[in-house]
Amino acid sequence: MSVKTIGIAGITGKVGQLLALCLREEAPSVNLRGLARDPSKVDFSSLPGIELHQGDAFDAEKIRGFVKGLDVVVCCYLGDDHLMIEGQKLLIDIAEDEGVLRYIASDWSLDWTKLEMGELFVKEACQRVHAYLGEKKSIRGVHILIGGFTDVVYAPFFKIWDQKTQTLNYWGTGEEPWECTSYLNSAQYTAAVCLDPQAVGVLRFAGDVISIKGMAKAIENVYGITPNLQRQGSLEELSATMIKSRELYGASLFKYIFYWYQYFMISGRALMGPGYDNKRYPEVKAISTEDYMRRVPLDKLGAASISWESKYVPA
Repeated sequence: MSVKTIGIAGITGKVGQLLALCLREEAPSVNLRGLARDPSKVDFSSLPGIELHQGDAFDAEKIRGFVKGLDVVVCCYLGDDHLMIEGQKLLIDIAEDEGVLRYIASDWSLDWTKLEMGELFVKEACQRVHAYLGEKKSIRGVHILIGGFTDVVYAPFFKIWDQKTQTLNYWGTGEEPWECTSYLNSAQYTAAVCLDPQAVGVLRFAGDVISIKGMAKAIENVYGITPNLQRQGSLEELSATMIKSRELYGASLFKYIFYWYQYFMISGRALMGPGYDNKRYPEVKAISTEDYMRRVPLDKLGAASISWESKYVPA
């Protein structure tokens, strides 16, 4: 049975917008529906025929109107645990009640399936939603893992790429693999999953698997500069730093959360590989680190807007 109607909850976010663009290009005959608190925040003129619904994540009546008649719901919520757990549970319950066949959870992250519940605390919501979907009788859960967003790896808050000094900061040896997938590539794979009625369960996609030293080589190849490499310490020292920083800063996540992501990536604890599902959709080309950098001017690396990462807007 073909997929005819797809709904994107949280469509005004970065992933939601790119997913809508990818779906419109790959399947122009598919009916697209979007749910947002304020649809006017985004110009959807490039998406003719999209049906926009205004509604809050906890407005059951608005959600029911949004999901009614959908084949697939994609959740692109991004927020605190209350939204990511209770908000998704409400969306799942109403979608199941309305006969929706599949629910694509708001994941797009490293492989939390390999971790104990709450071990990487910012991904506990993903784990709890996964468990909740596992209890459902009729709606099937889908979880798309992509490692880390390439765009975010170079963002200032992630503390790897220093634009001012053109330095790559790292822990460990610099040889550890990073699984990186850009926002755009993640949306492309998600679109393929949406259109594949057989796609259920946990799916893993990687745009690139590359080390810090490989990133340095990519920067040299694309931009013609040789970045500095600055070692911050050992893996053990990173582990101690992330724990101490959480104790110190508590709710101020952006002061320390990058340590946690870096640790669970370079330790290998939350790597997706070695098996990936890229081959399931050969029509989607993996965007490597160098491919990504060729789309982004050096002064925009780590500060990409939707216009830089999308092939639909010339860079």
